[in-house]
Amino acid sequence: MSSDPLLQPYQLKHLTLKNRLMITSHEPAYPEDGMPKERYRAYHVERARAGVALTMTAGSASVARDSPPVFNNVLAWKDEVVGWMKELTDACHAHDCAVMIQLTHLGRRTRWDKADWLPVVSPSHEREASHKAFPKKAEDWDIARIIEDYADAAERMKAAGLDGIELQAYGHLLDQFWSPLTNELDGPYGGSLENRLRFTFDTLKAIRARVGDEFIVGVRYTGDEDLPGGITREEGLEISRRLKDSGKVDFLNVVKGHIDTDAGLTDVIPVQGMRSAPHLDFAGEIRAATQFPTFHAAKIQDVATARHAIAEGKLDMVGMTRAHMADPHIVAKIMRGEEERIRPCVGANYCLDRIYQGGMALCLHNPSTGRELEMPHEITKADASRRVVIVGAGPAGLEAARVAAERGHEVIVHEAANDPGGQVRLTAQSKRRHEMIQLIQWRFAECERLGVSFRFNSYADADTIRAEQPDVVVIATGGLPHTEVLAAGDDLVVSSWDILSGDARPGSNVLIYDDAGDYAALQAAETLAASGAKVEAMTRDRNFSSEVMAMSLTPSLRELQARDVTFTVLWKLTGVAKEGNGLVATIGSDYGDFTRERHVDQVVVNHGTRPLDDIYFDLRDGSSNQGEVDYEALIAGEPQRVARNQDGTYQLFRIGDAVAARNTHAAIYDALRLVRTV
Repeated sequence: MSSDPLLQPYQLKHLTLKNRLMITSHEPAYPEDGMPKERYRAYHVERARAGVALTMTAGSASVARDSPPVFNNVLAWKDEVVGWMKELTDACHAHDCAVMIQLTHLGRRTRWDKADWLPVVSPSHEREASHKAFPKKAEDWDIARIIEDYADAAERMKAAGLDGIELQAYGHLLDQFWSPLTNELDGPYGGSLENRLRFTFDTLKAIRARVGDEFIVGVRYTGDEDLPGGITREEGLEISRRLKDSGKVDFLNVVKGHIDTDAGLTDVIPVQGMRSAPHLDFAGEIRAATQFPTFHAAKIQDVATARHAIAEGKLDMVGMTRAHMADPHIVAKIMRGEEERIRPCVGANYCLDRIYQGGMALCLHNPSTGRELEMPHEITKADASRRVVIVGAGPAGLEAARVAAERGHEVIVHEAANDPGGQVRLTAQSKRRHEMIQLIQWRFAECERLGVSFRFNSYADADTIRAEQPDVVVIATGGLPHTEVLAAGDDLVVSSWDILSGDARPGSNVLIYDDAGDYAALQAAETLAASGAKVEAMTRDRNFSSEVMAMSLTPSLRELQARDVTFTVLWKLTGVAKEGNGLVATIGSDYGDFTRERHVDQVVVNHGTRPLDDIYFDLRDGSSNQGEVDYEALIAGEPQRVARNQDGTYQLFRIGDAVAARNTHAAIYDALRLVRTV
């Protein structure tokens, strides 16, 4: 048996978990019609097959009609869920992986205009800031029926063959009863801590009456709301003891904080630029105080931290949920002695942020996650080796090189800079986003392992590429900032990239016009504000940084607000002119013929990039496909067979920002789905 603490089995009641790594409850928003069908199942089975001991589905599955999901959650109140959950569970059990599900009633953390348009219910009329619905204060009959809804859902999960369930008690209805901030009830369910916990214990009693004493039941809860007037650390410890002493709970899954605001949610589930494993010691305190099975997850993204959590007795099971989105094969790589090959989670939070905007979870770093059915994680070998020449060693070019090499091709990469990375290397110069460089480091290491040849400081032109005698050419040259957007004064502005790279020195009174809504403007604003400049960030949109989603936006907004940066929405920059030693910026509106002026000494324009594509067009005439992509074949995962030029000696493609300004995930996905069939 291995001496690795992470690979030791753990006995939870009658259930033997084969190691100490788990995927905590989360909702990747893959259900169809509220059911965990093929895509959902494939996602969990991939991680089960690779060796994780326990996978928890749903974050959270709704137990009642008046708990409508605000994104695409599993509907545990429907009887048909049993069959789908059984298929998922059986498939994971085939790989000796235990399966549980998180059940919840959202309470006020939803909206009345979803699903059946039923009133939102909570133990007070207090609105949650995030979802903005004013709830109905729960009546006795609401409480009685919701308790039955929980029991019904638990019974369905037992019928489906799951190993256990977990009740969600932070920010959702159970915790809304716990917290003095959200419980204004009188009588048996409000007032004292005992009364505020009564709804939870009545629910547990009803569940046990349906599923029996052997079925595993846990609670994921906040042990400290970290809010004035909310659940304190002392109350959290007392709640932990009472849960243990009830005899109705088999494990505690501990979090710290509150999720009623974007900022609060981000502290509970930290993102890039925030401290790793910030609540691990707190969870360890709960375990030490209760001597009870304790689980925890919150930005535990590397194996060393997970191993420390188990070895030091802070946790019994450690959750690496987002890490398993980046690399579902973590356990398999540990067991093979290949930890250095684990694809690292960079904390970009593209997964969760997309969910909260109504999309399905995708990993910035790994486009196969969520696409297991059509885009398997493992790359198959090609029937014959070809010479693949790639121009550009940014994320798209490196992914193309990695995949081509995995296919068994001879791969040559030309890069104008002396290091790989492209735009990501510029992004990673900001301390808060330094983790992004791991996107590059991991791919470059994989390429070197696979024997890819790199030509750095190579300003390749068409003749250079033709001299390589390629079979396939992939242009991944990215783009350059586009700032020519004004009626007058384009020559007087600088780009966000100029600020980040240091090519333009920060002014002292700066207007940033952000017409792309991406990270570049935010990072430029942080750089400028840190230099002592007075900064106004302006956009014509209704929201600032529209392409940077809520949780990822939080650390940056904290930094910018602390430095008194001004945010102006609904105005657009139309022109810039010189005025003595300074500049006068004219701004207008899409909503009328309004104009204003700003007197500044620097104007920064962020308007995305335009493709750096000269080499692509220089190579088109010599290609067999003349650069054309068969989209139907691309989407179906079939090889590209377009033949437009019988004299062409190579296939030619371009990917990433060399096509159009998008994002890092799009660039990597372009490369993966194109090259995996080359």
